[in-house]
Amino acid sequence: MIDWDVVEDAVAVSKGIGFDGCHKIYVLMDNEQMHKMAGYGYGEDGSSLVYSSQMSADEMFATVKRWYEDSCALKFVQSVTTVLDNPNEGFESLIEQGATDQEPCDECGSDWCDGYCFEEDEDDE
Repeated sequence: MIDWDVVEDAVAVSKGIGFDGCHKIYVLMDNEQMHKMAGYGYGEDGSSLVYSSQMSADEMFATVKRWYEDSCALKFVQSVTTVLDNPNEGFESLIEQGATDQEPCDECGSDWCDGYCFEEDEDDE
């Protein structure tokens, strides 16, 4: 299950949000990250870049949820903070790749199998 509260908390203190138009959703925690995403072309060609001055935190949170709903199966949400010594340390997973709001499968524990594991069991009989 997705914990939307952690996303909402991050968005509330962020400088903005970014979406690649496919599956990468970022909550950008500082101005450096906003600048980097703009430099990567976010906000152009089907991607989106929203500054906190353009939307309220509630509107940005609703936008992140909409982007997530409209994304492909590889979707994820990460917050990104600038860490000069090691840029990779600045990424924090808020929603793991491919997570859904579905209850985990009783059979296999996955939250994305949609019962396929039951079909495999039936085929084995």
